[in-house]
Amino acid sequence: MGNSAKYFHLHMVSDSTGETLLTAVRATTAQYEGIAPIEHIYPLIRQDKQMDRVLEEIESAPGIVLYTLVERDAALKLEAKCKELSLPVVNILDPVHQAFNAYLKVQPTWKVGGQYMMDEEYFQRMEALNYTMMHDDGQIAHDLEEADVVLVGISRTSKTPTCIYLANRGVKAANVPLVPEIKPPRALFKLKKPLVVGLMATAERIRDIRQNRVLSISPGADNERYVDRKLIAQEIKMCRTLCKENGWPLIDVTRRSIEETAAEIIQYLTLHKAGKLDLNDLIKSK
Repeated sequence: MGNSAKYFHLHMVSDSTGETLLTAVRATTAQYEGIAPIEHIYPLIRQDKQMDRVLEEIESAPGIVLYTLVERDAALKLEAKCKELSLPVVNILDPVHQAFNAYLKVQPTWKVGGQYMMDEEYFQRMEALNYTMMHDDGQIAHDLEEADVVLVGISRTSKTPTCIYLANRGVKAANVPLVPEIKPPRALFKLKKPLVVGLMATAERIRDIRQNRVLSISPGADNERYVDRKLIAQEIKMCRTLCKENGWPLIDVTRRSIEETAAEIIQYLTLHKAGKLDLNDLIKSK
């Protein structure tokens, strides 16, 4: 976009963390080229004084206003101010609530931050995150059987961030790096419960990431082999062969976001748990 971008103020008001608003905004903004919102995020707005400060900010920098507020009085106060300023204001959850109400014939409980309750699901996510952090980069390989997913791949294929994302979805994820001339742990080939998935990217993509990594971490160091394209291509071939020999799905992450990679892994995991994961079908569907 550069200097040609069109900027506008975008206010996001929430009585919780604001993550729902951010997700919706980022997904929507991505569909508009040359548009760059100046984001104003107001999380945990639960008191009148807090709302008054938000309204002052909106008045000083007019723009689009989106909100998720459970307290109706707070919502009405925000909407009234936006109407006074002739600004668009949207409760992004309204259409969802209307659909639920129409179909279920049940009224919501209107709990502030209800999706962040420390229930069983919350503690499962925390347990998964703890497991993932302890089993990053091939650590503690002897109990990989406890994982839901084990990712394998050469250096710079996004194994760690993908595992962390999966853990935040409640999936116990470990990762094992594939290093030239070093055999993977034998425990990897004996796994029965976990789904093992390989991650790869093009040699050019991995080389670029590695070069940037080298420049930021250890400039001037002897890293010629680490960033050599031919050697990287050999590493990729090794990963492909390993996955093929063991019947592990292989995902090319070259043009994928972490979220997209994780979504595909979760699809594979669902099939794996149901005993319906067929590598031949996966290859045909690519």
